Amino acid sequence: MAIAIALIVLVVASILFHFLSPWWLTPAASNWGQIDHALDLTLIITGAFFIVLNLILAGLIIRFRHKPGRTSRFQPDSKKLEAWLIGITTLGIIALLAPGLLVYGEFVSVPKEARTVEVVGEQWRWRFRFPGEDNQLGKSGTQFVTATNPLGVDPDDPAGADDRIILTPELHLPLYAPYKILLRSKDVLHDFNVPQFRAKMDLVPGSVTHFWVRPTERGQFDILCAELCGVGHFNMRGRVIVEDEAEFGRWLAAQPTFAQTQRPPDTTASAAMSEADRIARGKTLSEVNGCMACHSIDGKPGIGPSWLGLYGKTETLSDDSQVQVDDVYLRRAILDANAELVKGYPAVMPVYTLNEQEVDALIAYIRSLAQ
Repeated sequence: MAIAIALIVLVVASILFHFLSPWWLTPAASNWGQIDHALDLTLIITGAFFIVLNLILAGLIIRFRHKPGRTSRFQPDSKKLEAWLIGITTLGIIALLAPGLLVYGEFVSVPKEARTVEVVGEQWRWRFRFPGEDNQLGKSGTQFVTATNPLGVDPDDPAGADDRIILTPELHLPLYAPYKILLRSKDVLHDFNVPQFRAKMDLVPGSVTHFWVRPTERGQFDILCAELCGVGHFNMRGRVIVEDEAEFGRWLAAQPTFAQTQRPPDTTASAAMSEADRIARGKTLSEVNGCMACHSIDGKPGIGPSWLGLYGKTETLSDDSQVQVDDVYLRRAILDANAELVKGYPAVMPVYTLNEQEVDALIAYIRSLAQ
């Protein structure tokens, strides 16, 4: 009897928790409210099965509870009961699968008028690429990745020269404009997830996946990686900014083309940069490139050494040799982190494609944290 009462209480508590729960989905900020409807239908079907099965079980426990003189009777099978169970279960599975398959079919069926943007994921950051005036993305491949070409755009493909390159984890999209989102990974499995868009799709190494979306609300929305991709997974974040068409056009026009990123860097301008500007740029680079996932700036222990007070310190390496943390050492540590491991820390830092000016800015920022 106690078990039957516990089952009834469980059913009632589950129903109350569902209706009184504060964890409802936020309103959809895109055209994919159908995904919410599919989730609601799934919840209704599974919830109904949960309630009915538990109440039947509680009723059977009460009805057939032990009584003096009651004996059990063996019934080997009931074809009628089996047919009912198979039929109801089949209908339930169809009702669960069909809506999801229909919505997913629409999720990846891109309308003809949709524009295109490419999302590139790597440990542990997001980068983006828009086609230029020709409305065509240039070819890309990992064999083309260099310090000045982190997205691996084919330099010999004329279609890629005017592609707009965004190396910060901030993606702008115009309101109500349909976009085909191409997804590509440079290293391991990632997952592009914007919860308010109900958009979620894996980035599979060696493949290009896609979906499409039409933003329906202005605002800023978090980009999350929803696939465990390493120790810095939790810090692989970005944001989507949905704005009016005119604002989006101005933002996109201000982004460099691929051809512009391939020009030799202006060393004169970099040399003339003040130390404060260099530090500010290094701070931004550390956030954009996911350095803060492993290195703290407040002295707290992390996956890698804290940057607070690091510059000028004597570090013990994994082979028990010691090294002075100066500009030369930091340059080696940034460009080839696993060549000299600090004792007690794992060899997990990915290879970064940074140019000389970016390395100098990071060193200036680390140096500033020693003061």
